[in-house]
Amino acid sequence: MPIQSQLQEKATELLTNKKVGIVIGYGRLETGDVGAIFVTSPHQTDRLLWNDLCSDNLTVYLTRKEIKKLGKPGVVVKGCDAKTLAVLESENQIDRENVVVIGVTCSGVQVRGKLQDKCHACDVGQPPHCDIVIGEAAPVGTTEKKGGDRYAKLNQLSSMTSDQRLEYWKNEFARCIKCYACRQNCPLCYCEVCVVDKNRPIRIDTSATLKGNFAWNILRAFHLAGRCVGCSACTNACPAGIDLDLVNLTLAKAAEENFQFRSGMERNVEPLIGTFSPDDPEKFIR
Repeated sequence: MPIQSQLQEKATELLTNKKVGIVIGYGRLETGDVGAIFVTSPHQTDRLLWNDLCSDNLTVYLTRKEIKKLGKPGVVVKGCDAKTLAVLESENQIDRENVVVIGVTCSGVQVRGKLQDKCHACDVGQPPHCDIVIGEAAPVGTTEKKGGDRYAKLNQLSSMTSDQRLEYWKNEFARCIKCYACRQNCPLCYCEVCVVDKNRPIRIDTSATLKGNFAWNILRAFHLAGRCVGCSACTNACPAGIDLDLVNLTLAKAAEENFQFRSGMERNVEPLIGTFSPDDPEKFIR
């Protein structure tokens, strides 16, 4: 049975048996695009779909008050999205016992007609941390899963001189319009009041100046240090096409090289930032 049919069947079962009050999944929007839909009745599950355009990380809705009011949620996730659940759980943002996670195996998704960079090095085609898993992922090393270096694009940027890198980011951030779509689409940006929305004092230029754009994007990356799972939700949402993944990858690589830590790979692991270990390489805190 095709994955989409299995997904619809499982969603119908969960809603019929009242195991969940809502299923957050992918469907065809009025615009014709594929995006998040919210299914609350067994009679609506035929709207759910699954294909290589299902790029959004739907776990972003789990911390929304409007969703919590609709009852116990079931959420459809890919492997890269499922890692977010481990972070949200470790930060006490979700009660894992009160979420039904429906993992769907994935061989890569497209955004703007192109296979995403993260998909070339994916090692979570078979989603972790799930209650239900539908389908069987193509193994790493096949055409669909090339098993490449997840830091390949970052390494290419790092080979430039510091002046060249600065020029690159000037050109990228000059396009930022301060719409904050990156923040809204990120499951780990869940603060009720963001620092950029505070006006006493104003810490970051509210207008889209180059200085303010640098400050905003770098500050957000630091807030995600040791937390970002590389789902690409921010890059996908950016209307200016800024490759925000590269900013987050820089800190993810530092976390892996210095602390052998990859965010979201394991459950019941304390957050990297703010957790002291006697084995930490720096000695200043001892």
